[in-house]
Amino acid sequence: MTEGKATVLVIEDEPEIRRFLRSSLGAEGYRVVEAETGTRGAVDAGTQKADLAIVDLGLPDIDGIEVIRKIRGWSPMPILVLSARAQERAKIEALDAGADDYITKPFGVGELLARVRAALRHATRGASGKNVLAFGEVTADFEKRVVKRNGDEVHLTALEFRLLACLAQHLGMVVTHRQLLREVWGPSHVDHTHYLRIYMKQLREKLEADPVRPRHLLTETGVGYRLVADAD
Repeated sequence: MTEGKATVLVIEDEPEIRRFLRSSLGAEGYRVVEAETGTRGAVDAGTQKADLAIVDLGLPDIDGIEVIRKIRGWSPMPILVLSARAQERAKIEALDAGADDYITKPFGVGELLARVRAALRHATRGASGKNVLAFGEVTADFEKRVVKRNGDEVHLTALEFRLLACLAQHLGMVVTHRQLLREVWGPSHVDHTHYLRIYMKQLREKLEADPVRPRHLLTETGVGYRLVADAD
């Protein structure tokens, strides 16, 4: 599967939005499959061999969160949430259920396409098993555990390295506070969000050209953090 030939499943009950997504994604070379209910979408995810799913949270039959859980129960395909719900709790619940990223209505087509490209790249990168990542002035070799900035090695503590590695595994995707704390510090620390603030500040000071205005280690307010390699 190449990015331009990917099949995108749109699970959305509003005809106007489905039409807009079909036109926008189709113009970029994606094959678009549409489902107007969650039940149909959960089935089409398998029968239509989708490479990525865009799921609305407010579906007429079953909640979008349940659709995400159904798909995630058998498939690692990227899932993007598309919803009018701007509340942080809804975003966090969707991400914890297995979604990879979210886009809040109203949205621009540029943002949509950038998120789709990032999700597909993330899936391809995971399949290829590459262990070297470059972003900005930084090169990180996760197999050798070596991080360099402008060619000079940067010393990261064990926790800083694990935090960077966790974000890199979800490159371009938002990772919730709870997920980062669980994967880096362990299940008993999922409520210790102050740890993240401290260590993200330290990472930015070591890896960002301007730690006060980071371009790569980004905050998703109230939700989590996102590592972005380069602008699309």
